[in-house]
Amino acid sequence: MSIEADILLQEAKESIEAAQNYKTELQQRLQDLNQARKQVKGSATQTREVLKQHFRDLGGVLTKLLDERLASLLLEVDTIEQNSIRPLDDCQKLIEQGVGTADELLREGEAALRCSIGGKDDKLCSFTKKALQIQLDSLPEVPSLVDVPCLSAQLDESLLGVLRERIFSHGTVASHPPVQIDELTERPGGIQVRWSHYTFALLQVDDEFAAQDYRLQYRKGTSGLFEDVYVGQDMEYIVLHMDPNMDYQFRVCARGDGQREWSPWSIPQVAYTTLAPHEWSTGTEGYSLSSRRNMALRNDTALSRGVVLYSKAPTYFCGQTLTFQIITAGQVDKRDSIGVCVECVNGQETLQRDRAVCISTNGAVFVNGKEMTNQLPPFTMGCIVTFDMEMVNLYPVNNNLEGGSHKLRVTIGSGSREVVFDWLLDEPCDSLHFACSFAYPGWKVLVF
Repeated sequence: MSIEADILLQEAKESIEAAQNYKTELQQRLQDLNQARKQVKGSATQTREVLKQHFRDLGGVLTKLLDERLASLLLEVDTIEQNSIRPLDDCQKLIEQGVGTADELLREGEAALRCSIGGKDDKLCSFTKKALQIQLDSLPEVPSLVDVPCLSAQLDESLLGVLRERIFSHGTVASHPPVQIDELTERPGGIQVRWSHYTFALLQVDDEFAAQDYRLQYRKGTSGLFEDVYVGQDMEYIVLHMDPNMDYQFRVCARGDGQREWSPWSIPQVAYTTLAPHEWSTGTEGYSLSSRRNMALRNDTALSRGVVLYSKAPTYFCGQTLTFQIITAGQVDKRDSIGVCVECVNGQETLQRDRAVCISTNGAVFVNGKEMTNQLPPFTMGCIVTFDMEMVNLYPVNNNLEGGSHKLRVTIGSGSREVVFDWLLDEPCDSLHFACSFAYPGWKVLVF
């Protein structure tokens, strides 16, 4: 075969490969389009149902409120009517009783006049005395029409206009949520969620949407109810206490400055963690642990010396961020420290030893037991200390390096300051233990 034929064959193969890649890319774009169409249609269907259900509920509540108000007004009418009619009824009884008495007296007077002459004087005398006792000149008082209630209903006709205006402006439809989840990073026993703010989201708002608070929710699996896990101004949060290798769904929304209502939810994102949670080792004298074993308290025991509490397993890997939070602080001792180490060494009073890096409660940094010149702020209640490590080399590159031939670049942060240094080890280390040591009770530390 000639050189020209080889070139043509090679070009044909490259064209076929390019066509195949092009086809694959187009198919992927088609899948993305189908997914986008599915999202539009699915969210539109869900929004319709939400709107219908909301207005059904709103109509039911309004009808109930109107019925309750009508019943209250009718009861008020009944009460006024009963209280006003009662004295009129009493007055009517008095008048009817007087009419009856007058009728009886008239009959007796007429009978006395018709009586024979022999007994007529006695009858007339008795009738006259009875008429004087009745007090025919005393009449019951009847209230005038202006003194009795005349019920009427006063109705604010402008209410209908106000309701119409409020109803016609009630509810909005947004095509894009103002915030979306950007990144889901697995952490030991949890997920770190980061989100971003989008200013174009609300169609009804021309000005920039200024978020004051964010609200993060999650749920286990893809069904069931979402629950709040964070509300605040930060745009990232680490969700802890998650089961490894289990799907969790996350969503976030925002609330504008001075507003009470939350924005639409972001598109739900699914994530899981394969990393076991950080746990302190149980059974160490002088320490008590929380139920999840991620919080340790140096308790008040008979121990008069420090003791090192190690992690249950070497669960810290390079490339991750190890975080300690000081929940409560106790009395300071120069041997106190928190940090990481290659192995657990029982019987130690402090972590300031070989094959370990740590920071003391006064902010001093120790590498393999030696104190560095750089110092961080002292520990205070609520402060956070972070450890970040990366491998500089996996295999020996210089056997003359003092203290070891394998290098880890360590960054320790506390407050707004951090120190960076190289930690030399004799052998590569895939995972590390974390540890703490406190001489006095009252110290409580959370690890995540």
